[in-house]
Amino acid sequence: MDNKIEQGEDGESFESYFRDPTQAAESPLAWAICQRVELLDALRGLFSGPRPVVQLRLWCFMELASIPQARITRDDLNQLFHALLPGAIDNTLKRLRDTGLVVWDATAQDYHLSGLAQQIHGLLAPMTRIVSDDDELAPLLAQIAGAQTLGLADAGQLRHLHAQLARLHDEFSDAITSGSEARLREAQPRFERALTLVDRAGQALTALIRTESDDARLEREARALGHAQARLLSMASQFTRAMQQVDRQRVTLGSTGVTSSDVRQWLREQATLHELLGDALSLGVYPVFLSQHDLMDVAEGELERDRPDPQRSKGLPPPNIAGSGEMEVLRMPPELEALINKLSDWSELGTSAASEPRHLHEVVLGGRFAQAAYRMQLLPLLGDAQAQTLKGQTGELARSGWKTVFETAVFKVDDPHVEAMSKGHLEINLSEKNEHNG
Repeated sequence: MDNKIEQGEDGESFESYFRDPTQAAESPLAWAICQRVELLDALRGLFSGPRPVVQLRLWCFMELASIPQARITRDDLNQLFHALLPGAIDNTLKRLRDTGLVVWDATAQDYHLSGLAQQIHGLLAPMTRIVSDDDELAPLLAQIAGAQTLGLADAGQLRHLHAQLARLHDEFSDAITSGSEARLREAQPRFERALTLVDRAGQALTALIRTESDDARLEREARALGHAQARLLSMASQFTRAMQQVDRQRVTLGSTGVTSSDVRQWLREQATLHELLGDALSLGVYPVFLSQHDLMDVAEGELERDRPDPQRSKGLPPPNIAGSGEMEVLRMPPELEALINKLSDWSELGTSAASEPRHLHEVVLGGRFAQAAYRMQLLPLLGDAQAQTLKGQTGELARSGWKTVFETAVFKVDDPHVEAMSKGHLEINLSEKNEHNG
């Protein structure tokens, strides 16, 4: 490492802040920082001073870096920064020239950005993005994925991403451990976004982890990054169980549809909870004093009331004849019995008359729509092998010997309650009926 380290205003060097100055050279991160002294000086010059001045310098520098021209004349600058005061433009350009970010070419009478400015622009480019909820993880993932694609991955980048994943894991783990619905609801969107980003960058991270490199630090950080990625992804099941536990603890207040979570959220949004009491405490609390004699009288009365009566008979009460009653048996709907009787009447007709098909509307229609629908639902039981083994009226219907044949067409019927119904007919198998009856 170059021993010629820049000294501060008080004469102290970077190495002088260590207990052992040689440790500054042993730390890879400290060594890398010491190699970018010019970059640090440019950043110091760009960001020193009050905040409004720093904002002005940063805006002007990013505007200059975004111009698709290698050289910029003074007229172009005046046109680009026409909204600024002349003094503000001059002071900003002077600071950019002093820091080495902008170079003035006296021969060509124009400006151009230095190589140092290109490096500074690469560092500050994320600041020009619109602030989003993914800023904590997205820039690091994008930087590492792009570096892996170009073959420029660095162990320091992996280490920073590993640290960020570890912080997110601990934060989400604390939310799960707390069991607080508010913390879980607050952390859920961030957790889902983190999983989405890690999943999108998973291909690049997997390729980076499996890459064989001669850099031992890069391989070590890649393995640690893979472990951190797996820990974060494995937390999805834990987070889901915690959310399900919260949902089970939610209570619905009556039939209003309002849950305890809604009430808790509403209370959290109130700025002054004491105002919700209104006039509830407008009346003072009046104490009631009781004398010892009153307390003694009440205690004696309670004692006498609970004391068993010795004169009361302790035997069993005399026998009592139980009253007569009736046991009601559940009856099937009368429509079922009527259907069975109608099919039985058709079967008892002559052989030629009974073998003629019967249309569905002769059996189904009659009465209200609900009664017709019930009879239509009973028709598939006719001839059903399993239903024929049942006892009671359902089995009797299935053993009647009739069979339902449905068609795909629908026709309109002349009924006050039913407009249209499926076509079909009923056929009888006299041999099957006689077999069951036998």
